[in-house]
Amino acid sequence: MSDKKEKTPIGQRTVMGFDFGTKSIGIAVGQEITGTANSVGAVKARDGIPNWDEIGNHISDWKPDLLVVGLPLNMDGTNQQVTFQAKKFANRLHNNFKLQVETQDERLTTTDAKARLFEQGGYRNLGKSNVDGMSAVIILESFFESLWD
Repeated sequence: MSDKKEKTPIGQRTVMGFDFGTKSIGIAVGQEITGTANSVGAVKARDGIPNWDEIGNHISDWKPDLLVVGLPLNMDGTNQQVTFQAKKFANRLHNNFKLQVETQDERLTTTDAKARLFEQGGYRNLGKSNVDGMSAVIILESFFESLWD
């Protein structure tokens, strides 16, 4: 037996997803084995910079094997200013927590998140934190789907 900690095999990992925004960052956690995710809410950010201790608390609580950051692209697939900020956030996650970080195309996730939340509870369900958290769920679920394509 090796003394090194074995990596969790692909398909069995716990994954934490982030919907990056300059004012709020949605967070979800999911399991590859089921392909499902749940929102754990959102953390406030100032110009895209979150309270790193708050992010660290979520990582400590859930102990993910992998982090996934939504990449906000233009509809034609090109970068926009916030794309670069999301990539910077992904790099900081990796540097701060020493976990593997992937990015996932997140075009239309906010629209999908609002539709899902409205179905679940109408307008009262459409608060910013709920939308950001649900966007993170959709980012993670689309990441899981891309693993099996």
